[in-house]
Amino acid sequence: MGGNARAPGGKRGAGVESPYEKLSKWMIDISGDRGVLKNIIREGVGELVTEDASVLVKYSGYLANMDKPFDSNCSRKTLRLMKLGKDITLWGMELGLLTMRRGELARFLFKPAYAYGTLGCPPLIPPNTTVLFEIELLDFLDSAESDKFCALSAEQQDEFPLEKVLKVAATEREFGNYLFRQNRFYGAKDRYKRALVLLRKRSAPPEEQHLVEAAKLLVLLNLSLTFLKLEQPARALHFGEQALVIDQKNAKALFRCGQACLFMTEYEKARDFLVRAQKEQPFNHDINNELKKLACHYKNYMDKEKEMCHRMFVPYDDNGSTAGGN
Repeated sequence: MGGNARAPGGKRGAGVESPYEKLSKWMIDISGDRGVLKNIIREGVGELVTEDASVLVKYSGYLANMDKPFDSNCSRKTLRLMKLGKDITLWGMELGLLTMRRGELARFLFKPAYAYGTLGCPPLIPPNTTVLFEIELLDFLDSAESDKFCALSAEQQDEFPLEKVLKVAATEREFGNYLFRQNRFYGAKDRYKRALVLLRKRSAPPEEQHLVEAAKLLVLLNLSLTFLKLEQPARALHFGEQALVIDQKNAKALFRCGQACLFMTEYEKARDFLVRAQKEQPFNHDINNELKKLACHYKNYMDKEKEMCHRMFVPYDDNGSTAGGN
């Protein structure tokens, strides 16, 4: 990609087009004034990015006389969500993202007014510079609707149809999932709890209650796992048991509860939950491995108990030392 952006060495003669001028001739104008031009390299799927969305992107920015990008996040191990209108500083990039779909890879040319302006960004970017960006849209989440809804009173929220509440709760859970994947467990926990509060507050007619319960189950399972990651097994067990109230045979809930009890060295309870989980999914490697782990921990625990009992009842001689001791 850098090779396509590179300008020939030395000064251009009169009438010689720059690489970006050549490139621009077959790119699509998305700003209306040819200030932002686009070429799709790989088509995306689904809906277009919405305003106020938070986007997960890979990007690299190039100057016409450089092979290597002057700015890129492609080498980062963990990408962060960037909110439109807040975290993205280039106007051209924001306009470009609004034309993209999930999975899309596109190349953009940003004229100075849509990039770094008349001043540029010294010393790297000269004044009045057109820049090229390659952007891959991995995912996006739209929390604007969710934020507005959560700011309403309970009475105002009740005026909306159940479908709206379920959609907002799903958005909160998706944000939680994203934060969880980044190992930001406290942030994930807060998003999951926000979704759970919405679902608990909402009453539904009997014929639709199963939709609420199904949504709650997913959130409760996520909360249980998140508290395990936070090393708070009592809370993990609490939410796992709430999930079992909804679905008493749910293997994930039984597994989470078993993990939490093992963490708290409540071996009998751990065994009960894990055996029930194994009954639902006999060939689940995670469940079977956890049972092996439990057996190992329990054996070590019993060995220590026996050693302690032995020491308690070994007879002492008149000098206060154990019989036969040194």
